[in-house]
Amino acid sequence: MNPMPKTYEIRQVQTDQEKRDALSVRRTVFIEEQQVPEELEIDEHDEAGTPTLHFVAYAGDIPVAAGRLRPYAPGVGKVERVAVLSGERGTGLGRLIMQEMEEAARQNGYRKLKLNAQCHARRFYEKLGYAPIGDVFEEAGIPHISMEKPLS
Repeated sequence: MNPMPKTYEIRQVQTDQEKRDALSVRRTVFIEEQQVPEELEIDEHDEAGTPTLHFVAYAGDIPVAAGRLRPYAPGVGKVERVAVLSGERGTGLGRLIMQEMEEAARQNGYRKLKLNAQCHARRFYEKLGYAPIGDVFEEAGIPHISMEKPLS
């Protein structure tokens, strides 16, 4: 008998607890797993009072994924810090949180999204309609590629 597929609840962060939960997922994935220095991972776009939108996904009461969306240029949003805990990868959760952020981007008037993908995640973003722009570069010692997607 196949186990029931997991259900996730994805929220746009509204409370301090949801923000702490989102940051805890990012800490696990980026700082602990990938050894990104904390001062690079947590930045000015995480401060209260900025226009950055944060997202967190829960499996039951457990935060398991996060991401953020911020203004980049007129009509352009930037997707950043998309993180899924290792035990939840391959479940479709990354796609779900991206869809939620894209919908929020549309609601906020963005016509295009930009992101800097870690090169190992490039295919994931290509499947979601993002196209690579420019050359590979390093950020926090990890190869990245800039990608963009027009929003309809």
